[in-house]
Amino acid sequence: MDITKFVVSHREKALLYGDYSTYWQQLSNKLLNCRKKLNIATKNRGKFNPKNNQVTPEQIAENHEYLNLQLLTAERTWANAMSMKASHSADTKGISGKTKSQIVSKLVKGARVAENLAEALASGASGASSTDILEARAYAALLRGAAYFENRSWDSCLKNYAVARVIYGALSTSAKGDIYKDLLSETIDPSIRYAAYQAKIPRTVPVAAITLKVFPSADSDLVERIKALDAAVLEHGGPEAKQGTEGAPTTLTWRGREVKIEDAAIAIAWASVSAAKGQLAQKLTSAGSLRPKDKAGAYDDILVASQDAVDATKQAIDELRSEGITQSDSRMQSLQITRTAVNYEMISWRIGRNRVLVGEDDGARLDFGATARRKQKEEEGSDERSKYEAPGRQIAKLKEKIVLYDGILQSLESIRELPGVANDQELSARLDATSQYFIALKSLAISRSHSVAGNTVHALALIKYSLDQIKETSAVLGGQESPESFSPKNIQVTKSDVGLLQEVLAGELQRSRALVEISNLNQPATKSTKPLSSQLSSYPVGGVDLGNIITYPPKLEPIPVKPLFLDVAWNYIEYPNTRIAKEKAVAAAPQSSAQQPEEVKPQKKGWFGFGR
Repeated sequence: MDITKFVVSHREKALLYGDYSTYWQQLSNKLLNCRKKLNIATKNRGKFNPKNNQVTPEQIAENHEYLNLQLLTAERTWANAMSMKASHSADTKGISGKTKSQIVSKLVKGARVAENLAEALASGASGASSTDILEARAYAALLRGAAYFENRSWDSCLKNYAVARVIYGALSTSAKGDIYKDLLSETIDPSIRYAAYQAKIPRTVPVAAITLKVFPSADSDLVERIKALDAAVLEHGGPEAKQGTEGAPTTLTWRGREVKIEDAAIAIAWASVSAAKGQLAQKLTSAGSLRPKDKAGAYDDILVASQDAVDATKQAIDELRSEGITQSDSRMQSLQITRTAVNYEMISWRIGRNRVLVGEDDGARLDFGATARRKQKEEEGSDERSKYEAPGRQIAKLKEKIVLYDGILQSLESIRELPGVANDQELSARLDATSQYFIALKSLAISRSHSVAGNTVHALALIKYSLDQIKETSAVLGGQESPESFSPKNIQVTKSDVGLLQEVLAGELQRSRALVEISNLNQPATKSTKPLSSQLSSYPVGGVDLGNIITYPPKLEPIPVKPLFLDVAWNYIEYPNTRIAKEKAVAAAPQSSAQQPEEVKPQKKGWFGFGR
């Protein structure tokens, strides 16, 4: 019958392009069509027939439209309640008492319809399977829990949500698809966590433990049906909690600062990260020689576990913010440090996965050998010789490496945006050095693509740039020794990695210089049209053209002259007009001097004119 799929699919389709009021209107239209199919709708100008919400098992067995009728009725009451709640969510004073009572009344009505449906399906005459009965019970518990949640009856709310969580947890282990998992992670678990907080249950108690504590074990019929699907759910409280919280870390250390893990979900997720780290190292050591794609596939478990830790930390921070906890609170400060630590861990393993995909030694060594198919033939004893790949294929492989290097550099940039990283000077310097290391590798890959294409000059310039980058990096990353035991690749770049890349770049630099020199010597000598007198600074490789020594007759050409010489020469330049005016001034000078008596200047006394 797929009760859960029917409900979830209708909600997703309606809420994708609309809101709860739109969903409510759609359900009203679907209810009318359903009644028409069952021939119980009130006809136009006909006699009113009272709506009977009670259905019998025989009706459900005869026509499944009666099942859809009940589900649509319950969903419409839920959508009506959520629409009223959403319309008053922006009120600063909160939802008033009258509106709140209406919301609770609608949810209680929907829960009552769902419970009647579950009772009808539990009867043998309905023809429903055990899975259908459990889905109906879980849906009824979900609506009843939402009603108690709005009514702030936290103990009853926890009890009903626990029933829904255990049933959906058991169904998720036996069915394919993420419908049940989405309901658990998006609706049920947050509601249980909030209700437990309101019920004064500590945050250190995980959701699975709360579920087992409040689950009604006295309901023997429900317990037997759940055990038939997955008995472990009743022992651990959910499929994800089978590992339990025993051995989960209670503290987390980041950059020499130890913080206490108060949220149980974070502790479980962080324990999963530690377990996945050990499994990753075991897979990479026991598998022998693997292809890069197979090695990268081994990182999937630890990436999922670290992402779960990030999500759990973000959810804990959001819950504290919704409660009005400020940033200065010690709990919020601890969670911010935890957030930085778990995000750094996740990004570190993401970088390690890209480093594995690039190839051995982070792609520093050139590997354009035979393809995997030819290597397999050689291992099987085939006489086919390995041939190197075409230049186009080589450039395509180098482009794939460049994309991976770009992903690593973007991940390093995202680390700098984490809280507290900018103030840590040592970590910032190490991140900058790590970025320079991967920039050098990216430049090396680009230079090799230019070398394959025949652009030797561009390849030489990029190799020189890469070598300059790695020389600056070695001062910071050169002190990080390689671990004694094998450890999977992550963000940490060791001294051996830097030394290996520096050696490769030094060899590539000499090789590129030789290729550029050979390319220059192989170029045909072109005869220059300039005379020999203007090319005295360059050696004539192709010989001297004795018929083109100088330009004759000489042409008037500008020559470079120092500006100081021009300024001095200006004092000695005489133009015709200036000379005639000067001669007239000299001739008129004696006459004026004869007419005017000479002025007697007083004689200066003393040293340098001073004194009396």
